[in-house]
Amino acid sequence: MPDDEQYRIDKQQARRSFDAAAKTYDEAAELQYEIGDRMLERLDFVRLQPARILDLGAGTGHFSAALLKRYRKADIVALDIAPAMLEHTRTRGGWLRKPACVCADAESLPFNDDSFELIFSNLMLQWCTDLEGTLAELRRVLAPGGLLMFTTFGPDTLMELRASWNAVDGHTHVNRFADLHDVGDLLLKTRWADPVMDSERITVTYRELSRLMQDLKHIGAHNVTAGRPRGLTGKRRWQQFSAAYEAFRVDGVLPASYEVVYGHAWSPVNKYAGQGNEVPLASLLPREPGNDA
Repeated sequence: MPDDEQYRIDKQQARRSFDAAAKTYDEAAELQYEIGDRMLERLDFVRLQPARILDLGAGTGHFSAALLKRYRKADIVALDIAPAMLEHTRTRGGWLRKPACVCADAESLPFNDDSFELIFSNLMLQWCTDLEGTLAELRRVLAPGGLLMFTTFGPDTLMELRASWNAVDGHTHVNRFADLHDVGDLLLKTRWADPVMDSERITVTYRELSRLMQDLKHIGAHNVTAGRPRGLTGKRRWQQFSAAYEAFRVDGVLPASYEVVYGHAWSPVNKYAGQGNEVPLASLLPREPGNDA
């Protein structure tokens, strides 16, 4: 199987994995929520008054609720590929104001052009099979002058897990993650205005390898690549994998590394003219204290 084909995401399997994790996601998603909170804080430096916001890859709706609170006059649309996740999202918000839930694939959005002024996407883009096409689709549904803000994972994410499985067999066990510079290049290629990219490293530690594997299962982060091994992991292969991972133990704990990529870009004001990368100056000004937009 060609290398690119081995890492192709099986979308149906991904949907099933996230559906199965809907009940356990919130208790296991501490890292995911910390990353999303850090992205949310970046909106403090953006003066934006969106009327409609898309929470792309909303999961159980944790950040849909946060966006409802931050932008009290905006309509929030929560989109996710897993219907069981959206069942939890429907409980978010108050009596009079809840997110509208849409079950769909981010690579083919069921929205008209220029439907949103803000797209907020926390750790979803790494599940897309065609990142360039997805970015073009997001630009289509974002109104001129609107903001795309996202996080995704970079290539060094779960590098210990990847290396340990590579010592056991030739199958794919961890997704292939796009490099920060490649994502930035794709934003330029799909004609986003003024893209900004940066990254940081976060290391989560575990006493036992089984706890890491349990956390990944509970957030739905199963191996859904086309080159994944079929069938159950036998005792011998698990022992080999566990022994390989033990080589990374430091000070009594096992590390799990995450390369977190942050990005934002604007939909050009003249997006249909195909000229320039104009962004409203007011959008770049700090938000006024206490302004809920």
